[in-house]
Amino acid sequence: MVNKDLSVQPIISIVIPVYNSAQFLKQCLDSVCGQTYPYLEIIAVNDGSEDDSLKILESYSFSDSRIKVINQKNKGLSGARNAGIDASSGDYIMFLDGDDWVDTTVCEKAISIAKLFNADVVLWSYCREYSTQVKPVYILGECEKQWDENNVPELYKQLVGLDAEQLREPQKTDAIVTAWGKLYRRSVIGNIRFVDTKIIGTEDVLFNIQVFSSVCSAAYIPETYSHYRKTNTDSLTHRYKADLATKWKNLYKFIQIHLDERKASPEFYKALDNRIALGLIGLGLNLAEDDIMGSGAKIKELKKILSMPHYKKALENLPMEYLPIHWKIFFYCAEKEAVIPMYILLKIMNYLRGR
Repeated sequence: MVNKDLSVQPIISIVIPVYNSAQFLKQCLDSVCGQTYPYLEIIAVNDGSEDDSLKILESYSFSDSRIKVINQKNKGLSGARNAGIDASSGDYIMFLDGDDWVDTTVCEKAISIAKLFNADVVLWSYCREYSTQVKPVYILGECEKQWDENNVPELYKQLVGLDAEQLREPQKTDAIVTAWGKLYRRSVIGNIRFVDTKIIGTEDVLFNIQVFSSVCSAAYIPETYSHYRKTNTDSLTHRYKADLATKWKNLYKFIQIHLDERKASPEFYKALDNRIALGLIGLGLNLAEDDIMGSGAKIKELKKILSMPHYKKALENLPMEYLPIHWKIFFYCAEKEAVIPMYILLKIMNYLRGR
């Protein structure tokens, strides 16, 4: 049985939500238990799995005393992560989903960078792992970067939304928002917890915006230490998430309330408007790839979305001069509510990204 002395070095609490991940769970746990940095507290939260996930977790916890298993009724990813945070006691916190994995050197590298730059958060890049190919994603480029109290607000603002030159690559709106792929100093998380996706559609954006509002320093490692599993969805039926626009509207309200409480400068509200406008890309592509709805129904839904006041306002304020030409055309159509050409563009984009 592994039993490390946790009194010498800072402890990293790794929170792993697990839901029906038996097929991939051993690879995830092996990547954590095999870390070259041994001072770990591994909080595995079995979130109502109906497969053999719990048996696998219990087996690993018997062999490695650093693993603590929490077994709870299904509360979703946010609820599982929150349970893990509440049960953790480490100086730093890291998140990893049960069907993903990390390089075995990531904790050692991240804690060394955290110490070197006294960083509240350390970020790193990742790989999208498909069944037949691997695609590296360098979230902030291919060079190391550091932020201190003078420029870390720029990173915080980027989480709220892209602005100015960043709009040249609108596809990177959410490049840095994931909860995984980061090492957080426990104190900057404090009492912040994840809000359920059933309310806001995506939990990571709001969580990181709230966390980074208190971050004084950060550092970025370009190495692709995290491995995000993307299952082969070629044979799956794609369905439009009809309630996603409403959930994202709630998300934007939460972000605005946060900015109001922080008495944020106008630039942050501009960034939020840009996030709202760029969100039409995700909504539109989700609609375009639906296998069940007919074109007429999709066009009607697209028109409904564009009539929403918060999208109208955001489109009016979007600085299109920075956008690549194809996105300028797309957002010009959106602003003018030219639904049919906008839908045709979405169909083309959806085809191209699936090639």
